[in-house]
Amino acid sequence: MSTPTVHRTALGGLQKIHEGKVRDIYAVDASSMLIVTTDRLSAFDVVLPDPIPDKGQVLNRISDFWFSRTTHIVPNHLTTRPVNEIVTDPAEQRLLEGRAVIVRKLKALPVEAVVRGYLIGSGWKDYQNTGAVCGIKLPPGLKLAEQLPAPIFTPATKAAVGDHDENISFAAMETIVGVPLASQIRETAIALYEFAAAHARSRGIIIADTKFEFGLDDAGKLVLIDEVLTPDSSRFWPADTYRPGKSPPSFDKQFVRDYLETLDWNKKAPGPKLPADLIARTSEKYREALTRLTGDSIPR
Repeated sequence: MSTPTVHRTALGGLQKIHEGKVRDIYAVDASSMLIVTTDRLSAFDVVLPDPIPDKGQVLNRISDFWFSRTTHIVPNHLTTRPVNEIVTDPAEQRLLEGRAVIVRKLKALPVEAVVRGYLIGSGWKDYQNTGAVCGIKLPPGLKLAEQLPAPIFTPATKAAVGDHDENISFAAMETIVGVPLASQIRETAIALYEFAAAHARSRGIIIADTKFEFGLDDAGKLVLIDEVLTPDSSRFWPADTYRPGKSPPSFDKQFVRDYLETLDWNKKAPGPKLPADLIARTSEKYREALTRLTGDSIPR
């Protein structure tokens, strides 16, 4: 039996301490939190009124897949505690099935660790104007969507819901978190990207770029948090149709972005309603990413 579509949550007996674009976070105790990945969809930094069925489960399963396979690079925030130990109401347990995890409470760092392996999006615009991406000089003559000579690290500051993340220089990141930690984050993020890109390519998917988030534990040790290498935090392209010089289709909400660009909408809240067929196609694209990357699938 399929699980319910979840747009917002209000769990009994738990304090909601944060509601992000996609995730709801609840306090569990002094050392742990419950993270619920909803089916909310944001576009242009606006949370849209229509949820995408199965999206939250897809994001959660893909993140769990990568978390379990990258502990040789960096520890992560997951605990082994079952959600049903904290949430005992049967209706709420069914609501959270496949989309919730209990994690360690850490000190989240106020930067996003962005790694780019291909020239696309804001990086392409930057390159056309300056010959560089976020101040990193690149060879002349690169095409749209072309693979970079080596992955580059382009950090950003984290924005509140409704605001845009802002690209910053590595020097600015050093000022925010300190020189040694900035270097460790850069090295760790690139190692994660290279590991994941090799696996994804073997499954017919190109990871064009991605962003990671990190925190520190009580001992000051770097820990991978939030989501990892999902269609929401990364650009996934089908490898079989990839050609430099044109923008490849993505395994994510690109259908929605393209549709919204046709509307007379100022890209501010509230967002417009989505047609049913668009919701269905977007849901299918997310499920396809899960299956191709992990071999896993969500029962319909």
